[in-house]
Amino acid sequence: MKNEKLERKVEALRQGDGAAFDAVYEYTHRPAYFAALYIVRDKMHAEDVLQETYVKAMRSLSQYKAGTNFTAWICSIARSLALNHLKKNRREVPTDFDADAYKFGTEEAHIPYLFDLAARVLSEDEYEIVMLCQISGYKRREVAELLGIPVGTVTWKNNEALKKLKRALEKEDA
Repeated sequence: MKNEKLERKVEALRQGDGAAFDAVYEYTHRPAYFAALYIVRDKMHAEDVLQETYVKAMRSLSQYKAGTNFTAWICSIARSLALNHLKKNRREVPTDFDADAYKFGTEEAHIPYLFDLAARVLSEDEYEIVMLCQISGYKRREVAELLGIPVGTVTWKNNEALKKLKRALEKEDA
């Protein structure tokens, strides 16, 4: 019964009845939101994906086959957009220096020097791994998933990079 009513609203929306969108959204937004949230694991990003989902769904409403499961169709769009969102933002490392100050040292003057030293001493992949593991607080398995490399490689490169940094800091002090 619920699906029949939804199908009628979808058909009305196809015919240009903008008021039908509210009912369609009311019936389908929760499953679409949770489909996106399950993938992106962040409420704010899931809300962004949900918005994109309905924009895309309304643009391609003519592609929906009447009589099939509209909720499943909209959820598949949400999942697809959520996966695209993850791919697009997979190397982005959000940092809030005010809220997470404890991760970045106690004196602001030392932070730029350490980052600059790390950038000079380490290779690009070592630098990225150290920043993700040591500064951003990701676990090594999470870094391995983000970068698409084995956990053992992340562990080895992280340890080698820390040894290089230690030697460079000792050299600076000497």
